[in-house]
Amino acid sequence: MQFFLKRISALLIVLAAFSVQKATAQEDTIPTTSVDPRVLEWEDPRQPREYTIAAVDVVGLQHLDSSIVLSISGIQVGDKFTHPGGDLFAKAINNLWRQKLFSDIEIYVTKIEGDKVTIEIHVSERPKVGTIKWYGVKKSDQDELQGKIAIAKQIIITENMRRNISEVTTKFYRDKGYQNVKVRIEEKPDPSFVNSNSITIYVDKGRKVKIDGISFAGNETVDELKLKKQMKGTKEGTRISLFPSRHTNPYGESERVTFRDYVKDYGFLSFTKTRRLLDPYFRVKLSNAKFNPAKYDEDKEKVLRYYNSQGFRDAQILADTVIAEDGNLYVDVKVDEGRKYYFGNITWKGNAKYTDSVLNLVLNIRKGDTYNLEVLNKRLGKEMSADGSADVQGLYMDDGYLFFQADAVETAVYNDTIDHEIRLREGPQARIKNVTVAGNDRTKDHVIIRELRTLPGELFSRSDMIRSVRELANLNYFNQEKIEPRPVPNADDGTVDINWTVEEKSSDQLELSAGWGGGIGLTGTLGVTFNNFSIKNIWKKSSWDPLPTGDGQKLSVRVQSNGRAFRSYNFSFTEPWLGGKKRNSLTFAYNNSKYTNGFDPVTGLFDRKRSDTAYLKVNGVSLSLGKQLKWPDDYFSLVYTVAFQQYKMRNYPIFQGINDGVSNNLSFKIALARSSVFDPIFPRSGSNIMASVQFTPPYSLFNPDLVNSANPYKNPEYHKWRFNAEWYVPIGRAMGAEKNRQFVLKMAAKYGFMGRYNSKLEYSPFERFQVGDAGLTNNFGLLGYDIVAHRGYPVYESSDPTVNPDRQNASQFFTIFNKYQLELRYPLVTNPGSTIYGLTFFEAANGWYDYKSYNPFRLRRSVGVGMRFFLPMFGLLGFDYGIGLDRIQPGQGLKNASRFTFMLGFEPE
Repeated sequence: MQFFLKRISALLIVLAAFSVQKATAQEDTIPTTSVDPRVLEWEDPRQPREYTIAAVDVVGLQHLDSSIVLSISGIQVGDKFTHPGGDLFAKAINNLWRQKLFSDIEIYVTKIEGDKVTIEIHVSERPKVGTIKWYGVKKSDQDELQGKIAIAKQIIITENMRRNISEVTTKFYRDKGYQNVKVRIEEKPDPSFVNSNSITIYVDKGRKVKIDGISFAGNETVDELKLKKQMKGTKEGTRISLFPSRHTNPYGESERVTFRDYVKDYGFLSFTKTRRLLDPYFRVKLSNAKFNPAKYDEDKEKVLRYYNSQGFRDAQILADTVIAEDGNLYVDVKVDEGRKYYFGNITWKGNAKYTDSVLNLVLNIRKGDTYNLEVLNKRLGKEMSADGSADVQGLYMDDGYLFFQADAVETAVYNDTIDHEIRLREGPQARIKNVTVAGNDRTKDHVIIRELRTLPGELFSRSDMIRSVRELANLNYFNQEKIEPRPVPNADDGTVDINWTVEEKSSDQLELSAGWGGGIGLTGTLGVTFNNFSIKNIWKKSSWDPLPTGDGQKLSVRVQSNGRAFRSYNFSFTEPWLGGKKRNSLTFAYNNSKYTNGFDPVTGLFDRKRSDTAYLKVNGVSLSLGKQLKWPDDYFSLVYTVAFQQYKMRNYPIFQGINDGVSNNLSFKIALARSSVFDPIFPRSGSNIMASVQFTPPYSLFNPDLVNSANPYKNPEYHKWRFNAEWYVPIGRAMGAEKNRQFVLKMAAKYGFMGRYNSKLEYSPFERFQVGDAGLTNNFGLLGYDIVAHRGYPVYESSDPTVNPDRQNASQFFTIFNKYQLELRYPLVTNPGSTIYGLTFFEAANGWYDYKSYNPFRLRRSVGVGMRFFLPMFGLLGFDYGIGLDRIQPGQGLKNASRFTFMLGFEPE
């Protein structure tokens, strides 16, 4: 403020002197050296005086309106202010600066008459951005940089913008390994735009600086390779160590040395130079790696954390150097490991609920174990464990002790041993008071709440809360990453409120295809699956938006046609909570299909007349009732199914000796299953195990003449046993920005056996096993066959693995099959909109016709790779390339042994 007042005073003095000089020319009696007393009074006032603004002028505007400047400044004619001591001018300047429209702002008092003053506001407008040009930058980098800088035409040019251009550009290229980036900005008036400057940005990236080597000194106990492994963001160029037995080197012509030897003799300061001197004698460089200063600082912390995890709690980095030479960086780190420590005695204090022995068992740390503070905190529950192992806090919180706290205090440190006392504050048991749900726009509250295990009145349990998250994710209605429970403790009454928030996603699926076949006609498929349907609102017009949803029911309708050759109608409805109180599911399904044998065996063309006289019709209906069990645990479920299928054949020789007739297949099925899989789209852990038996009435026991009847399959009889087991095991550490990308190993074993009641009667031609190809259904699927995929092989009918199964179709099918599978998966995209993962697999499978020929060790083997794409609207799509190892013929390579397969809508059996 004083600066502006001095400027104002100086201006007034000049003006006063000019007035005095003019007056002197007119009246010789006034001396030229006299000064206007009003100026003297303004410059050196004896006491504060109130002034009134008589007029305001704005000078320096080129494009803005003066009324806008006056409005922003807050100065108006008639305003009163006190001088000295008033802040009217200071506020006006601040108001104008905040708009970032001007590069210079000055306020002058130009006239004083009594208590009235005239002021003048001088401003210099900032130019705007005109054309933008880059030099030394690729087009792709330009687009990315302009997005990061947020620079566009006709925005005001500020000093902050110039600084931001330089800083963002420099950081952008430093992250790419260019450590000597130079940025120069040039501005010139742009005639294409009003009051605008063209901006030209010159970027000199320099040479890309890469890490040519990383070396450690002082690491007497921990191997250097293990320390380098911790530095995920700072990696040296890949090298091959040669280490010849005898080689010329600076120590002597036939003496073998190491880097650590030289450091020990000559010290750390000579280490970098020595490393470069000895490098040619020890390694051959294969590639380089870029250097990122921010990641380097993080990696040094990781090195220390690794030392701490190995018991070296006093480890520290004494010095580190990053030296650039010849376009390369040499990183050298000197550490002081300190002493390695071990856990000593661990005592408990404050535990009333559990004994010391129980707590020691959960803690699982014994005297003499390597000291690791991170492990101690995880076992106490103060930090989350990546493998989900048990911890002390979880033990208490699963029994309602929400306010539980545990603190480990070092009580003694002697030699290399540390004793701890773990002090517990158990607190009271907390019961759940209120449960709320938010974020569900379509799904009704009761559908979510019935899946929760955190219900009002129950004791708080952390494991129940985690299990509830998994149950909600398995519904596939919500983004699993956004399912969040928020416990809100009420310390006054010892209760807790749990507020659940979810984010809905689309779970309905659409299948649509169409085409035209010559002689066949219109072909296509239309299928819709509504996974969150509401049948009770189907008659409410207001609920159709576009369909009645929200009750968690599943409705599926599918129509498929291949012209006159094939058509199929399928309908199913599932109520997952029959009665709304228990997890008892009810499923009703109906199917109607017709497959015609209309292709002329001689010409291979479709004959419409033939299609009317040779066909297979199938009508089927089934009803299933599922129940969740509580023993052995609540992951088990039991499902009862009754099904009826009617097959009508006319001139359709699907079975040997039988071309016409009707078969009625009435069967009952009991399946016991256990599923602990979280996220059915891409399971990362857990297992699926299922054992089932499907059987028909033993008709031949009631009617022995059935064996010699004209159609022994009028009422087919059989019993079929299935066993499937799948395990998902995460491998390695999670990677990626979301920390949810991790290799997952899937292991599976599947078995199927068909039996008969009467040895005089052949095995039922229905409900057999088809092995091979991608697992997609076909006309034999209409007969109730279990279609078992075996990638790398077409459908085969011989159980001998030495026979090359190159047939595209089979005429007979198995009554026994075995299959084993190993599949390594890695997710590429995991988000609510889509899931994409790649895989590599090994499979071994085979089928047999009877128990005499059954040999579980004679299996066909295959290997291959594949991709899976899950899109909410279309379900699961899969592509696999498999190589049948037992199909490889000598001298033919993989040409006749490989097979490309496609899958849609489900994982292959």
